[in-house]
Amino acid sequence: MTTPPFDTVAWFQIGSDQPDSVKAFYRELFGWNFAADPDEDGGYDLITYPGSEMPAGGVAHVGDASDNHAIFYVLVQDVPAVLSAAERQGGKVDQQPVTAKNGLVFAKILDTSGNAFGVFSPPPAN
Repeated sequence: MTTPPFDTVAWFQIGSDQPDSVKAFYRELFGWNFAADPDEDGGYDLITYPGSEMPAGGVAHVGDASDNHAIFYVLVQDVPAVLSAAERQGGKVDQQPVTAKNGLVFAKILDTSGNAFGVFSPPPAN
């Protein structure tokens, strides 16, 4: 298993109020595989590609069509430092850092055109 390099797109998320339908769409279109995320309570499915050993994305179950989305996440070393740098470059913090149960830290940024994307840092090494 290889870890993606820092400052690269390393995860994506599709939010859908119809997760079964969207999973069937991507399964048929690209052959993607889906499995419930064991760290979530039924509201998130992990996506793996045929032949891959690790998930590369997820499907978030959202409550309403107005929350449907597709977003990419960039792996970074220090989420707060990247948020500060983004603001200096004219971007805006869209979601302050959140720490998941496993220690992963993530946040969302709006670029200078208002496009949303995420950044995350891995959990601390054991």
